[in-house]
Amino acid sequence: MITQINHHLFFSPFIRQNRHNQQHLSHCSVNFKSPSLSHIPNASLSVPSQSNSNPFFAARISRLTRTEVERALFDYLHYTRSLSFNDAEHMSKNAPRFVEQLVLKIDNEEDLTRSLTKYLRYHPINEFEPFFESLGLKPSEFSDFLPQHLTFLSDDSVMVDNFHVLCDYGIPRSKIGKMYKEAREIFGYEHGVLAVKLQAYENLGLSRTTVIKLVSCCPTLLIGDDVDKDFSWLLGKMKVLGMNKDWIGEYVSGKNSFHWNRIVDTVDFLERVGYNDKKLRTLVKKNPDLFFQGSGKQVYILVGRLLKLGFKMNEICPLFIEKNPQLLSGKSLKNLLHGMDFLFDIRMEIEVIAKIVSSHPELLGSCSLKGPKTICRELKVKKDGLCHIIREDPMKLFTLASKSPANISELMPARDANTHLEKAAFLLRLGYVENSEEMTKALKKFRGRGDQLQERFDCLVEAGLDNSTVSSIVKQAPNMLNQNKDLIEKKIDSLKNCLGYPVDAIVKFPAFLCYDLEKIIRRFQMYSWTRDKGTAKPSLSLSTILACSDARFVKYFVDVHPDGPAMWESLNESSLSR
Repeated sequence: MITQINHHLFFSPFIRQNRHNQQHLSHCSVNFKSPSLSHIPNASLSVPSQSNSNPFFAARISRLTRTEVERALFDYLHYTRSLSFNDAEHMSKNAPRFVEQLVLKIDNEEDLTRSLTKYLRYHPINEFEPFFESLGLKPSEFSDFLPQHLTFLSDDSVMVDNFHVLCDYGIPRSKIGKMYKEAREIFGYEHGVLAVKLQAYENLGLSRTTVIKLVSCCPTLLIGDDVDKDFSWLLGKMKVLGMNKDWIGEYVSGKNSFHWNRIVDTVDFLERVGYNDKKLRTLVKKNPDLFFQGSGKQVYILVGRLLKLGFKMNEICPLFIEKNPQLLSGKSLKNLLHGMDFLFDIRMEIEVIAKIVSSHPELLGSCSLKGPKTICRELKVKKDGLCHIIREDPMKLFTLASKSPANISELMPARDANTHLEKAAFLLRLGYVENSEEMTKALKKFRGRGDQLQERFDCLVEAGLDNSTVSSIVKQAPNMLNQNKDLIEKKIDSLKNCLGYPVDAIVKFPAFLCYDLEKIIRRFQMYSWTRDKGTAKPSLSLSTILACSDARFVKYFVDVHPDGPAMWESLNESSLSR
C-alpha cells in the first residue's frame, strides 16, 4: 500500500460486500414435533402473518396478551425444557416476533395461558428461533443459522457453553447476536478455549470493561491466535507514545468495522513520512477518528488525490495531516473531495486547483457545495464562464456555491467572509450543527480567526487532554478561547506546577481558564496558607476556591485565622506592585 503511494498511484475504493438479500416474511414458522408426526425429524407449521380469521388477533396483540404469552413461554423453557432461569427469562422477553407467531396458533383467547401451555406440551418449538432473536438478530438474519436437524438448544451443547462463557464474562446478551453473525467460529471452541482467549487480552493490560467493548464490536479478535498480532502491536505502540492502553476502548464503536492491519499500516506510513513519537502522539490525541473511522483509509484516499494534483509528500503531511487532521473525518473529507470534483468538472487547470486546495483546505472541508450545473443555471453562465470567475477570485467558489442559505458575498466583504467561514469551520469541528441557532450564538461568543481559535484549542490538547474532552469543555466555557495561547499556557502551567492540580481538573471546572491569572494565584496562595495553618480542608476543588464571591472567600479562607486578614492584605499589595 505504501509502495503504491510512493509511485503516485491512486487508491481504488474499498470494495463493500453486498448484504444477503433479505427474505420477505410473508409467513413465519414455528417448528414442532408431535406424536402424529413422529416419523418426520423436524416438522414446520407455517401460518401467514396476515391471514387469521380470528378478530382477536386481527390487530397487534395487547400488552396483557404479550405478558401472558411470555410467561407461558418462560414456564415451558424453564420448567419443561430445563433451561436456566436467566436464559428462559431473556428468551421469553426479548423475542417479540416469535411471541406474536405463538399467539397466532391459539384460538381460545379466553384462557390463553392454559391453551398455550397445552399447545407447547404437544408441539415443541424450535428453540433456536427465540434464542437468536433474543440476541438481537432479525429472522431474516438468523434464518441461515438455524440448524437443519436440531430443535433443542441442548442438542448443541458446545454452542450453548461458549454462549454462557461470553455472558459470564459480562458481554451483554444483546451484543452476542452480532458476534455470532460475524464470528461463528468462536461458538465452536472446545471447553475452556474461549475463556483463555478473553483472559489473554486482559493479560495485555486491558481492563475487563475495555475487553468487553472490543470483542463485542470486533469479535474476530477472538479468532485464530490467542491474541491478534496487529492489535497487540498497536497496543504496544500506544504504550510507547505514553498513552493508556484502555484509551483505545473509548473510540471503538459497533457502528464501524475495524481492520487492525490497516491501522498498523497507517501508523507505519506516518512514521515513514517523518512522524516521530511526539508528533504521532499529538496527532492521535487530536484526531483519533483518523485511525478508527475506516481503519485509516482516509489517509490513503486523500493522499492519492493530492498526489494526482501534483503535491509532494513533504507538502501533504504538514498541510493536511498535521495542521488540518480534521479534514480526514467523514464529512470534511467528503466535502473536500467534492470541492475538488467541482473544480475538475468546470475544467479548472490542475495547478489552479492545487493552489486553491493549499490556500483554503479548511473552507473546502467545511462547506457543502452545490453542483456546477446548478450554479451555472443560477448565474446564467457556461462552465468556462464559471471557471473564469473562480480563477479570478477563488473565494467565489464558496460564496457562490455554498449550500448555506445566506449569501456570504452579499453579507460581508471577501476578507470578512473568509474569516467568518474559517470560524464556522472551527465550530463545525467542535460539533455544532451548521446553520443552527446554537451555532449562530456561538459565532458571537468566540472571538478571533479560525486559525487562532484552533491554535488555542490545540494547546489544551497538547497539555494532555484528548480531543473530545477539549471540545466538550470549550462548549461549556467558550470564553476560554477568547485569550491568547500564551496566557492559556501560563494558566495550565500554574495549575500543574504552582497549584499542584492535575490537568484533568479543568474538565470538572472549565471556567478555571476564564479567571484572571492574578486572582487565581492570589486566592490559591491564601488557601495554601490557611491550609498549612490547619484552618482549611486539604484538596479542595478548583470551583470551591474560585467560584465564590470575594466576601464569601474572605469569610471562609481569610477570617478563619487571626493572622488571616494581614496575610490577605499582604498578598493584595504584592499583586498590585507586580
